[in-house]
Amino acid sequence: MVVANLANLNLILVKTQLTAWLFQPEEMHFDLLTMWNHMGWPARTIAIILLIMSAWSIGVMIDRWIAFGAARKQSRKFAPMVAGALREGQLDEAIRMAERNKKSHLARVVTSGLREFRRDGESTEIPGEKIEATKRALDRAEAIVHVELERGLSGLATIGSTAPFVGLLGTVIGIIDAFSKIQEQRATGLTAVSGGISEALVTTALGLFVAIPAVAMFNYFTAKIRAFDVEMDNSSSELVDYFLQRATVTRR
Repeated sequence: MVVANLANLNLILVKTQLTAWLFQPEEMHFDLLTMWNHMGWPARTIAIILLIMSAWSIGVMIDRWIAFGAARKQSRKFAPMVAGALREGQLDEAIRMAERNKKSHLARVVTSGLREFRRDGESTEIPGEKIEATKRALDRAEAIVHVELERGLSGLATIGSTAPFVGLLGTVIGIIDAFSKIQEQRATGLTAVSGGISEALVTTALGLFVAIPAVAMFNYFTAKIRAFDVEMDNSSSELVDYFLQRATVTRR
């Protein structure tokens, strides 16, 4: 009886050790270099594309941030100066002020209107056609400045909307690679699918990493442009009112 019990105990210990050995988790390293080494070239290509998209979007963000900051700074300085020059009737001085603040969206619009108004020189009679021509010049300037302010934002929106799908494509490729390794190795352990999992994790995370800042900054810059449009509209209407008042005073 004792011998039988010892034999059963030894068999249980052997089974326990065998089970522990079979299901012992292999040490896995999920650092970026290891995951990159596990990735196939299709997934690596997708990761490189996402990195290029990220670099391009960052470049657009920096460019627009600098341009909008300069426009805001110069416009704040230009607005009171040109208002004072117009109150004193110094149109030439107002044009020179606008030319010294070329990065200001307000200055570019005001310059166009003033130049159109001054194109035919001073006259005692200001016809309505001249005012209409000035309005059209202001509208054209606003449209041009608006398009220039939006430069690069369409690409930023495209990156923000497509980057998650590009990352998802990498995820699909990683899953396909994982299943192919399972079929080749006839195994279902974590080792057999670690390469495919790493591909899926890296490309999915990278796609979100590229898309989230792009979408956030696109919305931010779009709101800024709307504010600039309102400022340009107000400046244009105020300039037209100034020309109408000047025409009324001249007729008197």
